[in-house]
Amino acid sequence: MNVLHTLRCMGVTTLARVAEAAGLGESDVQSELIDLAVAGLVTYEPGDFGGWGVTPAGKTADAAGVAAELDAAGTKAGVAGALGRFLPLNTELLDLCEAWHLRSGTMNDHGDPGYDARVIALLADLDRRAGVVLAALTDALPRFGRYRVRLTEALRRVEAGETRFFTDDMASYHVIWFQLHEDLLVTLGIPR
Repeated sequence: MNVLHTLRCMGVTTLARVAEAAGLGESDVQSELIDLAVAGLVTYEPGDFGGWGVTPAGKTADAAGVAAELDAAGTKAGVAGALGRFLPLNTELLDLCEAWHLRSGTMNDHGDPGYDARVIALLADLDRRAGVVLAALTDALPRFGRYRVRLTEALRRVEAGETRFFTDDMASYHVIWFQLHEDLLVTLGIPR
């Protein structure tokens, strides 16, 4: 996956997170980010709330690159169809995230392991069904295959008891899903 496009779908983030999302080594990503910064396509802001981010010129360049990629692959209809199958799953995931955080209108204190286990089981079922959409996307544009890897890892960690990987980590299922949603919209040129 292209570093500029990965960063575009992530928002402002760290070098390590871009490298992990792209499935590349940090030194390679850092070199590319520096080149992109020199070209005026990305910026870096230091500090706790800083990181790498895409400039307006970077968003324009990424949109052109993604459009060219989609045209060259001839798979726009396939990606659009996958988006249509993704959107109902997106609504379901948002409902699951709400169920993870709220229970009968109050904060879920996660004191009922049976309740949490049922929500996690529903997430696993959603993930299984999302696999069909991800396979279609990967067939259309191989770069979408990285999302399957990342979502599988996040779910594995949730199921292993690292429940912050449901919604509360930058590598959580919810965050990766959001990035996938953003990628679909960017790929099809649909504004958020």
